[in-house]
Amino acid sequence: MAILKEKVLSVHHWTDKTFSFKTTRNMGFRFKNGEFAMIGLEIDGKPLLRAYSVVSPNHEDHLEFLSIKVPNGPLTSKLQHIKVGDEILINSKPTGTLVCDYLLPGRNLFMLSTGTGLAPFMSISRDPETYEKFKKVVLVHGVRTAKELAYMDTLNNLNKDDIYSEVTKGNFIYFNTVTRDEWPRKGRITTWINEKKLWTALQIEEFNPEEDRIMICGSEEMTFEIKGIFEKLGSLEGSTKVQGGFVIEKAFAEK
Repeated sequence: MAILKEKVLSVHHWTDKTFSFKTTRNMGFRFKNGEFAMIGLEIDGKPLLRAYSVVSPNHEDHLEFLSIKVPNGPLTSKLQHIKVGDEILINSKPTGTLVCDYLLPGRNLFMLSTGTGLAPFMSISRDPETYEKFKKVVLVHGVRTAKELAYMDTLNNLNKDDIYSEVTKGNFIYFNTVTRDEWPRKGRITTWINEKKLWTALQIEEFNPEEDRIMICGSEEMTFEIKGIFEKLGSLEGSTKVQGGFVIEKAFAEK
């Protein structure tokens, strides 16, 4: 296990609380779409690393990450000020449970995210294998304000994209929801699920634990609330050891 040094290629500030950045990629750095890596900076002569899901799919020649900005966070207080040409540290061994391999084969895949929990689903939704495994691939992203809908244009146009239209073949569905701003789809993801409005809005078959699979990534509170909902519906958690009906990621880039 080694610490790789990569150069920052671009930085994009979505809001005063979120930003994303691209770096070079060592060709020896291999990962499964949905996994996270420990990344960070050298601070006071020591590496300070946190878990970040990889936004870019594993067939790209660069790496991309999405981060929150924590004013006093040991890492993000400094990471948010990176510029093109700066050096980022990346642990060479990615890991994580938000990987399609850890789900049982099924009909529809629902990726449920809040905030920067969107990150792993950006790579999974652009992975050809995802569409070989599932009939429909649904990405739900919940945020407080519309400005926080990172990558909205990319996701809205994925089925029409010059490259990815060949991958999705029209079977990708993007559904965003906002809690504070005026927005066509308001409310928390949990409310949309509990009131069974989500399936109607998506114009898709109602959730069936025997056939449908779930991935969850967001705040700890949201993750365990949604986990509870699907366990009550009869879905079992998958892991690196056993395939299941849903998977969650417990490692977050919060600091």
